[in-house]
Amino acid sequence: MLKIFKYLKRNEWLFVLFSVVFIVIQVWLDLKLPDYMAEITTLIQTEGTKSSELMIPGLFMLLCAIGSMVAAVIVGFFAAKVAAGLSMRLRGMVFDKTLSFSMEEMNGFSTSSLITRSTNDITQIQMIVAMGMQLIIKAPILAVWAILKISGKSWQWTAATGGAVAVLVVMLSAIILLVMPKFQSIQRLTDNLNRVTREHLSGLRVIRAYNSERYQEEKFEKANDDLTKTNLFANRMLAIFGPGMTFIMSGLSVAIYWIGAYLINEADLSARIGLFSDMVVFSSYAVQVVMAFMMVSMIFIMMPRAAVSAKRVLEVLETRSTIMDGTATNGKKDVVGEVEFRHVSFKYPDAEAPILHNINFKAKKGETVAFIGSTGSGKTSVINLIPRFYDVTEGEVLIDGVNVKDYSQEALHSKIGYVPQKAVLFSGTVETNVAYGDQSRGKVSENRIKKAIEIAQGTEFVEKMEGQYEAHISQGGSNVSGGQKQRLSIARAIFRQPEIYIFDDSFSALDYKTDRILRSALKKETKDATTFIVAQRIGTIKDADRILVLEDGEVVGNGTHDELMESCQTYQEIAYSQLSKEELANG
Repeated sequence: MLKIFKYLKRNEWLFVLFSVVFIVIQVWLDLKLPDYMAEITTLIQTEGTKSSELMIPGLFMLLCAIGSMVAAVIVGFFAAKVAAGLSMRLRGMVFDKTLSFSMEEMNGFSTSSLITRSTNDITQIQMIVAMGMQLIIKAPILAVWAILKISGKSWQWTAATGGAVAVLVVMLSAIILLVMPKFQSIQRLTDNLNRVTREHLSGLRVIRAYNSERYQEEKFEKANDDLTKTNLFANRMLAIFGPGMTFIMSGLSVAIYWIGAYLINEADLSARIGLFSDMVVFSSYAVQVVMAFMMVSMIFIMMPRAAVSAKRVLEVLETRSTIMDGTATNGKKDVVGEVEFRHVSFKYPDAEAPILHNINFKAKKGETVAFIGSTGSGKTSVINLIPRFYDVTEGEVLIDGVNVKDYSQEALHSKIGYVPQKAVLFSGTVETNVAYGDQSRGKVSENRIKKAIEIAQGTEFVEKMEGQYEAHISQGGSNVSGGQKQRLSIARAIFRQPEIYIFDDSFSALDYKTDRILRSALKKETKDATTFIVAQRIGTIKDADRILVLEDGEVVGNGTHDELMESCQTYQEIAYSQLSKEELANG
């Protein structure tokens, strides 16, 4: 938990220091109240005291109360400012850190867990900082000062106070021992509930298609019940604390007055007034001592959950990325759009065997290189190494003659227009999705956006949408069809005008006619760029300059369509499974 405080800024540490000063003032004012109360008690018991004489100590009591309130408000303001500032910074850091993660780190944290860590966990830290500044600092100062005030008054009263504190410590220890393990599991159960909820929402169509609403409902109910039961147990145990504290404080007051009555009864007449005043003062101070321990106990109750949350947030912030940023911003002079794989082998993290073995090829500017093979042959794994989503296990990948590891991430990605297997759209408009990534560079060209959409064969459906290029796109593109999503994703890559295009099975949701027209328009647009296409359909890639056939992570065929139909059995099997000999012969 203490590690999290290294993220406080210098001005926030100054706020903490100011808070300490105002807490000391507040405690001093709180502990002055019993002194004035004792003075008023003595004056009341003294014969001949005028009411005007009671006004002065009464006025000082009022000023102390108002001063304490003002000091508490100031401390609360500083505490809220520090806590809110820290939580804002932590959220930003967790978000930025997540953006820097490679696919390996992303797979180490589930999406639901990262959402919980950046929201619920940071809220827990914010609460403990806000409360802690007011309670952790105040409690020891109040306890020590109050004990010094009552020391030497009466050993009987001191013993009663010590007994009350001992009972409080035992009760607190029992509650913490029972509750702490539950708090540690609450965050994990919250992750699970988030996961089940996201799974249900994202897979709603499939769930309905298979009539699995009841099954999903049972999954959600189990996750919800597990979290609810754990929360109920923890909160029921904590509910004991309030009545327990009331019982201890009331019992202590009764004990002090009972002991006081006995001492006053046994004392001389002249000493009784002083004992009565001491009893009133001691009662107030004893309550302050118990209150101090109660504040500490509240922190102990909140601390376990906050400590778990801090640990989870630090896990994200302290995770070292396996993809280290290089410094190169450009390739070799006079080399543009060239991609080379040299003896590349690749194994996924924690996998037993490599998925790619000794991949070698070179693609030059203007070339279209296609990858085809059976499911699991390694097609997507190959192209994921170009934008450096993963690092190679052996060998090297070069772009423009420079190893991708030597490029800065920004420079590397600015060379690439990437269209993933699953089309991804963001909430916004058609325009913001097509120009995604370029908005920060200034005003985007509307003509370029229209041209990119036209090449991607999206003009017809976009201009039919309400608002056309300013038409609203829902999160994940849920208000457009699969084919429309793919065309907008392709338009986004075209708009960028990169050196290298990567289409990872990006034409699968298109009909054959649209696929053919789009590829024809795309070929004209990308004639000065290097294009990589992963596809399942022979028709999509047969016009490529070169086709690499993958099987079990190895290149078993390399050539044009006609060459592979002559020399590669695997390619022939794929071709004949999709098209007849007549169709293949007719091209």
